[in-house]
Amino acid sequence: QVQLVESGGGLVQAGGSLRLSCAASGRTFSSNAMGWFRQAPGKEREFVATINWSGGSTDYADSVKGRFTISRVNAKNTVYLQMNSLKPEDTAVYYCAATPVNYGLAYSWNEYAFWGQGTQVTVSS
Repeated sequence: QVQLVESGGGLVQAGGSLRLSCAASGRTFSSNAMGWFRQAPGKEREFVATINWSGGSTDYADSVKGRFTISRVNAKNTVYLQMNSLKPEDTAVYYCAATPVNYGLAYSWNEYAFWGQGTQVTVSS
């Protein structure tokens, strides 16, 4: 079992930066792939980024590639999402998620077994 708590959301102007953190509790964190998703009002939850168990492999949605960076520190049971050059269309609730143990990179919400409660990111123009 993995419990996830996101933090770091807030209000930022277009072009600015934010770093989201996701603190995990549970014995298997270092064996779980992790991901970030987001959901804007009236839209479906969409994939943002994923990272494998070691942090050695990552992938991103085309809409954030080159602007966002996912990373993890297993010794701290934490995964991060560094968001630069933010745009108003990045406004959403951002969710951290963990896959089952010994899973690779994951791109679909139904591949993830554990979810955080979400943190709001608002980008003003």
